[in-house]
Amino acid sequence: MAQVKVGFYGHVRQYHNLQKEIDAAIHEVLESGTYVLGPKVKQFEQELAAYMHMKEAVGLNSGTDALLLPLLAMAIGPGDEVITTSNTFFATAEAIWLAGATPVFVDIDPKTCNIDEDLIEAAVSPRTKAIIPVHLYGQPAKMREVAKIAKAHNLYVIEDCAQALGARGDDFVIGELSDVVATSFIIQKNLGCFGDGGAIVTNNEAIATQVRKLRNHGSSKRSCHSVGYNSRLDELHAAVLSVKLKHLDKCNDLRRARAKEFDAGLAGTSLTLPYALPGYRHIYHLYVVETDDRDGLQAYLQSQGITALTHYPIAIHQQEGYPWGCAARISGSLKHTENSAARVLSLPMYPELTSEEAKLTVEAIRAWEKTRGR
Repeated sequence: MAQVKVGFYGHVRQYHNLQKEIDAAIHEVLESGTYVLGPKVKQFEQELAAYMHMKEAVGLNSGTDALLLPLLAMAIGPGDEVITTSNTFFATAEAIWLAGATPVFVDIDPKTCNIDEDLIEAAVSPRTKAIIPVHLYGQPAKMREVAKIAKAHNLYVIEDCAQALGARGDDFVIGELSDVVATSFIIQKNLGCFGDGGAIVTNNEAIATQVRKLRNHGSSKRSCHSVGYNSRLDELHAAVLSVKLKHLDKCNDLRRARAKEFDAGLAGTSLTLPYALPGYRHIYHLYVVETDDRDGLQAYLQSQGITALTHYPIAIHQQEGYPWGCAARISGSLKHTENSAARVLSLPMYPELTSEEAKLTVEAIRAWEKTRGR
């Protein structure tokens, strides 16, 4: 196996860059003796809400629960349908199933790989209660179009923002046109803690209140419970996230700079490069290319010491066991979803990736192209 020259993840480098701030924040929590639902969680919730220009943020134990608990707070469950995409991480659909509802998959726009807003209307049925657009790879879905459909049919909208914290549209910000934003803080995200974590952000105080109860065994005060979950964001994670949130915009700018270098270096190759919608701020959680020989390119890069991974190589509706004994519905053809899944390859992308490492990756891809007579 070749020595790794360009790794896929940069979170250890990020820790080293922010070590003094992070260690001080962790030490403060350890010395406080308060490790669950304490002042650091409250502080981070306030900071996150302010960052997103919204009223309420609720810290949770995962991005999955950040999707699930709002569905429950909205009383969406058995007999209801939620429109989303099959071109996403499994948790998006899993949360719908966990709520007892039925996911309805529509195809993607082949340029952006986000939900094709022109196909949503045809998927609406009398049972439809919500839409979950996914801001895939760091680029927002076309939320004005999604919101217009939702308003016409009186539907909730939950934005799956696990990969796009800090992104924005051409004339809207994330959260402006929906009921809830759900996000994840697992370590590899643009804003990541040192384990699992998530949050919802909303302007709906009633939803925020209900999610706060659901995350803590249905309780709003000590020894007064209903039925809920143990889904609390830990103090240590909140402290780390508060540190990293201060640097998020700068880190996203670094991702965008590396993406421009990839765009320039790979122009004219056989690869299909990421498409950024005009006027949108794409923050490149992942830099995903498409090729008709994904496995060949991945193996070649590995032989050159460059790690590339696949996100998401099997669409949800094509995975073994689908629909796992649960209700599901496909609206129309998913040909673009299936085609993309078979072709995608994620190149290294993180704020600490150097221009030299990006150049090595580009050179390796161009060398691979020559082996194919391109």
